[in-house]
Amino acid sequence: QVQLVESGGGLVQAGGSLRLSCAASSGTNSNYAMGWFRQAPGKEREFVAAITWMGDRTYYADSVKGRFTISCDNAKNTLYLQMNSLKPEDTAVYYCAARTSYYISNAPRGYDYWGQGTQVTVSS
Repeated sequence: QVQLVESGGGLVQAGGSLRLSCAASSGTNSNYAMGWFRQAPGKEREFVAAITWMGDRTYYADSVKGRFTISCDNAKNTLYLQMNSLKPEDTAVYYCAARTSYYISNAPRGYDYWGQGTQVTVSS
C-alpha cells in the first residue's frame, strides 16, 4: 500500500510559479511510475505529466509542455511538479498518482494509488 500526500498548492497571479510536492510512503521503488493529474470544476480529470520513479523518462501533456517540469527525489521519496508561466486555465485540483509499473501512462485508470489533491488557483 502506497500513501501519497500533496502539498504546495495556492493562489498565484498569471505568469507566476508554484512547486507542488508529493510525499510517498515507503513502498515505492524502481518498478513504479508516478504522475500528476488535474481536475477543474465540471471537467474530467486530465493528465499533466508522468515520470518513471528512477527519473529516466518523462512525458507531458501538450498544454503544459515547456512550462511544467516533473521530477522526483528518490532519497526523499518525493515527487515534484514545478509550474512556471501559470495561466488561469491551469486552475484545478492537482493530484499525484502512482502506478505499479515501470512504464509511464497518461490514463487515470492506469494508476493504482492517489493523493487527496491540492488546489491551484491562477488569477488573471
